[in-house]
Amino acid sequence: MKNVLQIARYAGIYLIVCLCGCGDSGSGNDPDPQPVDNTVFTNPVLTAGPDPWIMRHTDNNYYLTHTTGNSLKLYRTANPSQAGSAFSNIVWTAPATGMNSRNIWAPELHFINNKWYFYYAADDGDNANHRMWVLENSNANPYGGTWVDKGKLALPDDKWAIDGSIFEHSGQLYFIWSGWEGNTDGQQNIYIVKMSDPVTPVGARVKISSPDLAWERNGGPAYVNEGPQFLKHGEKVFIIYSASGCWTDDYALGMLSADSDADLTDPGSWTKSSQPVFQKNAASKAFGPGHNSFFQSPDGTEDWIIYHANPTSGQGCGNNRSIRMQPFTWNEDDSPNFGVPVELYKKIKKPSGEQTE
Repeated sequence: MKNVLQIARYAGIYLIVCLCGCGDSGSGNDPDPQPVDNTVFTNPVLTAGPDPWIMRHTDNNYYLTHTTGNSLKLYRTANPSQAGSAFSNIVWTAPATGMNSRNIWAPELHFINNKWYFYYAADDGDNANHRMWVLENSNANPYGGTWVDKGKLALPDDKWAIDGSIFEHSGQLYFIWSGWEGNTDGQQNIYIVKMSDPVTPVGARVKISSPDLAWERNGGPAYVNEGPQFLKHGEKVFIIYSASGCWTDDYALGMLSADSDADLTDPGSWTKSSQPVFQKNAASKAFGPGHNSFFQSPDGTEDWIIYHANPTSGQGCGNNRSIRMQPFTWNEDDSPNFGVPVELYKKIKKPSGEQTE
């Protein structure tokens, strides 16, 4: 009888506990949900985006583009960390045939003298015919108006050319690119030429870098210097470029430096760093990091690098290259300090001045 009473008592207690639990909807023991942190982001910004280029316009928007192979796709956002998911549209598609109908590589958007210019490399399906091309748009909105084909950029000697970039320094326009010395040699050097306007080179091309260091020659015998980008700080100017084959994990960034008052078309003005300034980091899932560009945070207080890299080893030059970005600092000698690639999916503080709502 005692056992029966005990069983009944325990059963009653169990029933009360169950009823209380049901009245609480089972949520009383759940942990509090974690608030969303709108002050951080994670790489990659875009999971597939070789050869990224970004610029900030006077409308306070950032414009991002990258290699698609057959078109020019443009992203627009006020927040660079959100560029990959921003509004985007294809503003130009390659013609079906012709010398600029295939292999549309490494486009760059620039705003010069109140007009937009899109520079890109293209060929007719034969890599030996790769040259630089340019489009012009006089509309205030790069998504509007008409992109006028200004044709092949008439670079001196008319040799193989890719990865062109234009910049202004001390009131003079310059164009830099990766090219061959001859018609078939295949070695890619960095060249520079003055420009009288955004579509007109003047004078001779000048070679300012060749892949002559051991770390620049991985993946040979086609040795590579490419993707040159201009950068300046204090009393120094720099060209940050990519070296070694993109088909290797050792694709990395090198640096040329010169005094800001030097003759930039004199090869003797430039000094090459003996080691890469940004390179692979397996722990960060960054293989073959390179082909970069630069931008400042919305409030102008931070400098950032944007680049592509593969998430695993051996993925080469394809669309596995994802777009990543991270801040960098400056050394006492005015040279940039890029550090190491930040690990994929690690939280990074958004560029200063970004909207956080």
